[in-house]
Amino acid sequence: MIQRDIKILIVDDDPDILFATSRVVTSAGYTVMEASTGEAAIKTARQNKPDIILLDVVLPDIMGTEICRQIKADSFFDGTFVIMTSGVERTSFKQAQGLDAGADGYIARPVSNRELKARISAMVRILLAERERDQLIKELRQALSKIKQLSGLLPICMHCKKVRDDKGYWNQLEAYIQEHSQAEFSHSICQDCAQKFYPGMNLYDT
Repeated sequence: MIQRDIKILIVDDDPDILFATSRVVTSAGYTVMEASTGEAAIKTARQNKPDIILLDVVLPDIMGTEICRQIKADSFFDGTFVIMTSGVERTSFKQAQGLDAGADGYIARPVSNRELKARISAMVRILLAERERDQLIKELRQALSKIKQLSGLLPICMHCKKVRDDKGYWNQLEAYIQEHSQAEFSHSICQDCAQKFYPGMNLYDT
């Protein structure tokens, strides 16, 4: 995944900060979206599902912490990281409140352009690592779901050796095993049958 594939929503009610932050993030190669209110942020996020949201704590209509709680409680936004930002709520207590609301990070302004890019880059690395992990787990679960195992009591005819499945149908033993496991059959002949059906061929003579 290239940087342009990473979508970042920047939410801030200060137009100067919004402009400056967008310019810095865009220069780092990411796709940027903007919102200046909580309502606009939620609407934009639902329409475009960002990978990362840089979310100002203090907004004119909804507190950023409340928006963060809503996003983290919504399965639609699974995999979306939220980084709280603020030039006002800068104390360790306020930062802890933001993290308690479910934020994945907190940036206290002012922050240098270099540090802002570095923090975003670090978050992107974590995001991509988690997505790779989730994909591997998904593939593993799919693989495990395809592995069928035989277990329990299996009714088998004492004469023809057919087995009865859970729907009550009788099946050839080899067909049943192939359907319910990963075993494959190759035809051969045992010593007893070799002597019975091919007595003059001495198939098992060494």
